[in-house]
Amino acid sequence: MTKVYDSGRTSAIKPAGYWRWVAIVSTFIVVSVSYLDRNNISIAASSLQREFQLSNVQLGQVFSAWILGYALSQPIAGRIADRFGASRAIAGALLWWGFFSALLPFIPPGVTGAMAILMAVRFLHGVGESIIFPASNRLVASWIPMQERGLANGIIFAGVGMGGAIAPPLITFVMLHHSWRWAFWLCALIGLVACAFWLLLVRNSPAEQRRVSAAEVAYIEAGLPIPKEVAGRTAGWLEVLLNRNIAVLTMSYFCFGYVAYIFFTWFFKYLSDVRGLNLKASALYTALPFLAMATGSSLGGLFSDKILHLAGKRAARCGVAAASMLIASIFVGVATQVADARIAALVLAGGAGALYLSQSAFWAISADIGGPSAGLVSGFMNMGGQLGGACTAALTPVIANHFGWTASFVVTAAVCLTGAALWMFVDPFHVLVPRRA
Repeated sequence: MTKVYDSGRTSAIKPAGYWRWVAIVSTFIVVSVSYLDRNNISIAASSLQREFQLSNVQLGQVFSAWILGYALSQPIAGRIADRFGASRAIAGALLWWGFFSALLPFIPPGVTGAMAILMAVRFLHGVGESIIFPASNRLVASWIPMQERGLANGIIFAGVGMGGAIAPPLITFVMLHHSWRWAFWLCALIGLVACAFWLLLVRNSPAEQRRVSAAEVAYIEAGLPIPKEVAGRTAGWLEVLLNRNIAVLTMSYFCFGYVAYIFFTWFFKYLSDVRGLNLKASALYTALPFLAMATGSSLGGLFSDKILHLAGKRAARCGVAAASMLIASIFVGVATQVADARIAALVLAGGAGALYLSQSAFWAISADIGGPSAGLVSGFMNMGGQLGGACTAALTPVIANHFGWTASFVVTAAVCLTGAALWMFVDPFHVLVPRRA
């Protein structure tokens, strides 16, 4: 077993420079845009249902098509990020998903096979967005020293909450003043602008960014204690697939994804159709969980890095993640017993924030385990999370139809509790050592 964090070595060099944080903030912006772009369909869901005459189950299948495209592409996306670098991979992804976001509004409601076309376009849109997090994790592995990875991932994943929070009021405003089609075209345009700024500011590594000072490069490299037997080599697909720690991490992230996606898919519709809030109130309260996610991601990452120095890596990564998911499961379970719709929305927002306190731990550990293979490792892990999301999108209306919406949220709380328990079996010091060719 190889230790991947040496506090003595990193404390000898003081922090210097700021370009690594330019790269992280740029990634935060891209993530925000991606979640604005992926959440627009959940806000426009009722309009799509009316125009295309979709049932809740069919709408769930459209949601699931995107998630399946996103999920099944994760390992390939991770390998692309390892092979070509995060900067180029993310730029290509922005162009890809912008095209398919703009394409969907052109589908005529009365066309033959409209349901199949909707699912195909959403599937390919998901394929494009699959690159974002494996590539961002590869960026973290290249740019961010170990002792700052919690905060860096916290900032990146705050973009999930920011994009999710912006989506309901922005998409609702455009829908009220124009139509749901214009909302999709606006999202595509925002993606193009983000791509231009990304290409100006971000490179694959500090060595490729001429504006990075020698002092900052030294500080970064001191915090990347990659073992000699790992440096310069990437792991094979089977090595990642059969690794026990990666498997447990992936199962826990499946549970994380199951819980997170109830907010990305059914939450807006739940508040408006089940709890009876009007369109504007639903948009307002739907934004709350995403604001909580943004706050939780940043605080969780900062808190995890602080604990790393005080109590070690197991407490900082595994302990924070397990405790956060445990608290989230309690919030989600309690919300089912709250009669007032607005208070229930607040409680669920608390659950979303608690869940995202664990987010940075997942990605910091996967970067530590993977090293040069961080893209592929996090791709497998994120595939698990997105398959959990696909289950949420498809199963939530089925459970609600047979047992009621309360049962759907009780199942979600139970899955979250399972994800917390799985962290007991993760070894935070494990490093994936590729076999020599």
